[in-house]
Amino acid sequence: MKKLDTIDLQILTLLYNDADINNKDLAAKIGIAPSTCLERVKRLKQNGVIKGAFIDVNLNTIGGNIEAIAAIRLQPYSEEIVNKFRDDLLKYPEILNLYHMGGSYDYYIHMSVQDSEHLRQFVFKNITSRDEVTTVETSLVFEHSRSGVLPNFQED
Repeated sequence: MKKLDTIDLQILTLLYNDADINNKDLAAKIGIAPSTCLERVKRLKQNGVIKGAFIDVNLNTIGGNIEAIAAIRLQPYSEEIVNKFRDDLLKYPEILNLYHMGGSYDYYIHMSVQDSEHLRQFVFKNITSRDEVTTVETSLVFEHSRSGVLPNFQED
């Protein structure tokens, strides 16, 4: 893939902050034709630079009153076990994000549940009951914030 130019980076910066912006407004903010903008966005998607766009749902409005992160250790540790663990957990609607880690824990699991009893039962039934899980440390999330600023890795 060729190196991203300043227009590509402007497109990414604006979409990173607001993935819902329409093509006409995106093109106007950058100062290019809408057709050019649309083609560039398509190319960024085809080249895997843009992997997808997501909505940010207020989980409280749909019953997700508690968010938690569980730190997990697996034993034995193999690619097969790690992949099965990931694939199995991603089937549950409570799971928001899974992070396969290096370091003292193998996974961090970000989840949303209705209440403390739902959290307790979910962890017992779907995580600690698994043979490969040796350690689970669950922490409540009081606030979750996402940066709207695209990281800049370009050399100046």
